[in-house]
Amino acid sequence: MASYEDLLVKAYNSIPQKAQSHERFEVPRVESFIQGSKTIVKGFNLLMNNMRREKKHFLKYLTKETASPITEGNNQLIISGKIGAIQLNRLIESYFNQFVLCPECKKPDTKVVTQDGIRMLKCEACGAVKPIAGL
Repeated sequence: MASYEDLLVKAYNSIPQKAQSHERFEVPRVESFIQGSKTIVKGFNLLMNNMRREKKHFLKYLTKETASPITEGNNQLIISGKIGAIQLNRLIESYFNQFVLCPECKKPDTKVVTQDGIRMLKCEACGAVKPIAGL
């Protein structure tokens, strides 16, 4: 008969890695489709609410990274160009890692503050402060 510790180790090993994760937040995925020569992204307002960032800053980042003009309206983005969903989600994840996630504790509980004219990412969980790159 196996000991309690052996059974416990076996149980922990059988749990999938995603279920073991202690993260309470995942980078939001967007739904997009290509219509003609434009890409339409749905659920833009929900994405911005989850990230707690200014729409203007995110749109500027996305415009720069895609090299395409972007218009906003009716809870969707219209990108003048064909961009696949995988590439779009990678761009969102990159933005999230640069401008939302705390570099110290890796939590999304951050806000953008200005100190002496420099934009800083301040973590509300651990108190870390880091300058963020301009766009």
